[in-house]
Amino acid sequence: MTATPASQTADPAAAPDQTAFPRKRIEALDIARGLALVAMAIYHFTWDLEFFGYVDPGTTAVGGWKLFARCIASSFLFLVGVSLVLAHGRGIRWKSFWRRFAMVAGAAIAISIATWVAMSEGFIFFGILHQIALASVLGLAFLRLPPLLTLVVAAAVIAAPNFLRSSFFDHPALWWVGLSSSNPHSNDYVPVFPWFGAVLAGVAASRLAVSSGLFARLAEIRFGRWASPLDFSGRHSLAFYLIHQPVLIACVWAFSQVWPAQIASNEVRFRASCERTCEQSRDADFCARYCVCMLDTLGKDGLDQLFASAPTPELRARIEDNASLCTARTDGELLDGETP
Repeated sequence: MTATPASQTADPAAAPDQTAFPRKRIEALDIARGLALVAMAIYHFTWDLEFFGYVDPGTTAVGGWKLFARCIASSFLFLVGVSLVLAHGRGIRWKSFWRRFAMVAGAAIAISIATWVAMSEGFIFFGILHQIALASVLGLAFLRLPPLLTLVVAAAVIAAPNFLRSSFFDHPALWWVGLSSSNPHSNDYVPVFPWFGAVLAGVAASRLAVSSGLFARLAEIRFGRWASPLDFSGRHSLAFYLIHQPVLIACVWAFSQVWPAQIASNEVRFRASCERTCEQSRDADFCARYCVCMLDTLGKDGLDQLFASAPTPELRARIEDNASLCTARTDGELLDGETP
């Protein structure tokens, strides 16, 4: 009697059937990645318009735009988990893995250096490329774990910042963890907690998709010529990421040289941004009073420093102290106004 191979008797959740992995490239995943890149370019273009004064300050940091940005980052990281399973679920191909890792990590370092030179106070020390590089290594440990266990860990990673923040992580050397008492200032901050959870969700979903044969079916679908630009972008996502923002900034800058934006005073810009952010959690009456208080306590020198460059740690601490003071003062004014 012929012995049954161990790979056929083991739990399929722990050791997926090698034949379940698609042999063709899945065009749907490249298109999904291409759509995420287009969404990212839309967000970055709006950010550029805000930076050059064509859009109200604070627009991309609140409300629907903030949610849009988080959905984009989550989709990218989820697809990182998917790609990790498809590329190495049969067995880790170390040569191709390290080649890809070197490309992503090298690009992340280049982004850090470039943003340090351009805007040292808000430079990108741990953005989405840094997260992808580290998550690619950490994610290898979950390729053979049961998908349900991976989902539990993903949920824990996503929830951790709500429960485990500590001043222990406030040292700059630990900011990449994502558990400091307050988030540091950066133009792209994607720490391990909670964002690694999206990668693990992608790993778990992909393991389930492999075992159910979903990927094999998706691999047979072709979308036609209309999807070619998205497919091409998805296949060359790293190049698209590195090139698109410099191109967009250059275009907006060139436009600004011909039709410059009408820049409002720092006081008007600050108040508009303050009220827009405040109204995410408080009513308009409170926010109007609160932001006037913030203007008064910050003063002209502080306001000029705020708009001249990214806020220094000292200025950020001062703003936080002023925010606590103005919140208490405004609440007191409204309470007194309601007292008969």
